[in-house]
Amino acid sequence: MWYWLFKYVLLGPLLSLMGRPKIEGGENIPSDGAAILASNHQAVLDSFFLPLMVRRRITFLAKSEYFTGTGLKGGFQRWFFSAVGQVPIDRTGADAAQDALNAGVRVLDQGKLLGIYPEGTRSPDGRLYKGKTGMARLALETGVKVIPVAMIGTDKMNPIGSKMWRPAKITVRIGEPIDFSRFEGMGGNRFVERTVTDEVMYALMQLSGQEYVDIYAATLKKTTEPKTASAAAGAEENTTTPPPAVPDADRLPDTQAG
Repeated sequence: MWYWLFKYVLLGPLLSLMGRPKIEGGENIPSDGAAILASNHQAVLDSFFLPLMVRRRITFLAKSEYFTGTGLKGGFQRWFFSAVGQVPIDRTGADAAQDALNAGVRVLDQGKLLGIYPEGTRSPDGRLYKGKTGMARLALETGVKVIPVAMIGTDKMNPIGSKMWRPAKITVRIGEPIDFSRFEGMGGNRFVERTVTDEVMYALMQLSGQEYVDIYAATLKKTTEPKTASAAAGAEENTTTPPPAVPDADRLPDTQAG
């Protein structure tokens, strides 16, 4: 109940007023059945505008920190994310990856839409970063299609570090579903998982128009040491290549990737 109340009464009207959102390619969202919505991630508001513009309910896997805070703010966060049906996952334990996978499988087995940010965290500078393979593991294990989603303009309305929203034009661009059935039975193969991930990231790059950077966003965020001009130039040269071309399924190696 709270999900729909937030969408249509409590939060949706304000978002519609400030963002004037539009959706492109909405017909690519199935009317029923499970699917993975793989989105770029530029702002916290991505998780608000995507559900606002898609008729069906979307479940996101949310970091457990949103559910464990203390005080008034922590209590509000815990209530809010629980009320809108988000699923907490612990990203710190030794079994974090498997726990997240299991949680995603449960959502998809119920025939729901699962929202995932393959980059793993928000983009620090508006560019599109290397995708993590957890999404691919889910797609390969469940056999569901992956639908690429480009969120455009949310970083203008909700810049990193800002405490107030700013009026901006928001576009939610939905790409055509990607079917990975050609890799059936090849789950666990790291080469295949990387191939699936890169294909989705390439689709996101085309949909969003973002520059692609072939490193993880989280890695960049952790790098705080200053670089010399030449080192920075070299890093830029080595990290702005597009995702590698996806090889034909018939050319995949017969052995498991190491």
